[in-house]
Amino acid sequence: RESSMGEVEDPVAPAPKSFEPQNVVVHPIVLLSAVDHYNRVARDTKRRVVGILLGEISRGTYDITASFAVPFEEDEKDPSIFFLDHNFLENMHGMFKKVNAREKIIGWYSTGPRIRPGDIEIDKLIRRYTPTPAYVIID
Repeated sequence: RESSMGEVEDPVAPAPKSFEPQNVVVHPIVLLSAVDHYNRVARDTKRRVVGILLGEISRGTYDITASFAVPFEEDEKDPSIFFLDHNFLENMHGMFKKVNAREKIIGWYSTGPRIRPGDIEIDKLIRRYTPTPAYVIID
């Protein structure tokens, strides 16, 4: 895109420093989906799962209406080493855009109970899709 001054704008430019979400609304289906993801992949293990949050950001509110699981592996000895399937994320993102164009990637989730070393790198990846991603830890 070009601005009115002829400069090329970054399609995912950082949000203004004054942007601070006032509310985060997580719809029940999102939590149900994340719990199902955990039960299918990591139940009775020390592993965690990671997924993408979809919805809209409007007037300071993150409205998280859907989610999808992303294949994710983490080195048990060094959690800063991980694999997140980028191709899967791209394909799912494309399919969700076809189904509901209003829902955008607005963040990501992981099962808890805390932030881990690789989370900053995952957050940087999600910032390719949204400048101010929500991060929800589900414990």
